[in-house]
Amino acid sequence: MHGTALRIPAALALVACLLGLLFAYNSTADYASHLDRQLHDMHCSFIPGAGTTDEAEACRAAMYSPYAALLKEKYWGGIPISLFALGAFTFFAGFSLYLMLAGPRAPKSAVAFFTAVSLTPLLTSAGMLVISLTELGTICKTCAGIYAASFLLAVGGIWTFIASRRVTVRDSNALLPLAWLSCLAGVTLLPAVVYAASMPDHTKYLAECGVLKQPVEKHDALVKMRTSASRQPAILFEDPLCPTCKAFHERMVSEGLFDKLDAQLVLFPLDDSCNWMLDRPLHPGACTVSKAVLCAGPEARTVMEWAYAEQAYLLRAGKAGEPTVREVIRQRWGNDILKCIDAKDTTVRLNNHLHFAAENAVPVSTPQVYLGNRRVCDEDTDIGLRFTLKKFAPEVF
Repeated sequence: MHGTALRIPAALALVACLLGLLFAYNSTADYASHLDRQLHDMHCSFIPGAGTTDEAEACRAAMYSPYAALLKEKYWGGIPISLFALGAFTFFAGFSLYLMLAGPRAPKSAVAFFTAVSLTPLLTSAGMLVISLTELGTICKTCAGIYAASFLLAVGGIWTFIASRRVTVRDSNALLPLAWLSCLAGVTLLPAVVYAASMPDHTKYLAECGVLKQPVEKHDALVKMRTSASRQPAILFEDPLCPTCKAFHERMVSEGLFDKLDAQLVLFPLDDSCNWMLDRPLHPGACTVSKAVLCAGPEARTVMEWAYAEQAYLLRAGKAGEPTVREVIRQRWGNDILKCIDAKDTTVRLNNHLHFAAENAVPVSTPQVYLGNRRVCDEDTDIGLRFTLKKFAPEVF
């Protein structure tokens, strides 16, 4: 009976570790799959073992965030933190199995050590959960699986300690906890070390996406984006109703990089009501919102960031029709901006932006980013962003 009292919580901890390993493996596999510089479906489910999906916005946002990996400036994409979870859960699984098999024969120091260290994944998960809620505004389902596994592991660790007080356990060498702690550190770090050693060198790919043929817009029509510490010239082709543009802009701002760009904005609405390069609207209403940005003058960044903040609402308004979009803009910015939107000069200026894109054979997608006149590859604007900026624009760090 006494043996069972110890083995049940140890078995719970083992199950928690296996769940944690599965979710950490899925997260790591998603990261590693993108090392080929292509876009892939991702694991994003509360269900252990569920397949990949293209409906993984929250998990993709987490992967692209600065909190998903370490050393992003040194390695393309960085070292995903899920690797440390993979190593830690491996150690805890082995120790849980040992306690489950040993039962009442387990040393008192082993139970105390396991209880203490079993709380560390929970504390880490709590910190990451706070970051997810306060910084990202969403929770990655794969990450949530790791959080749940960490909670169950902590429950198993505490339960093991409580159960051990009811049975006689033998003492052991006082130096063993130090050895176990060293083993935990080594096993936790090992996957990250192997990952870093086996990563491909992405430097050779960074300059393969071309340059602007005509880096100067002859009508001086581009929008100067107000920044506080501009150091690196950049030209950004963006659509205010493009979700990817929004994510890119918010990531640049949150990481303190945007304000170090001497940025010029080229409005490139993916809306066929003004963009003749399209045969259907991808983001209806984007032409009108783009004109609102042009009409803002020195406050263009403010209006652009308002459009990003209200993007979901504006996209719904765009689907409802042009009058609805105009009313949303009027309610926020007043009647005068509508007069400017309707002015011929505004239409001409937006047309100049589109001609500038066409003359430079810019792909009909957004965002497109140029540092100086060098194009940043699309795949380098997400998990490889900090690595690319470190190579091409070290001034922003």
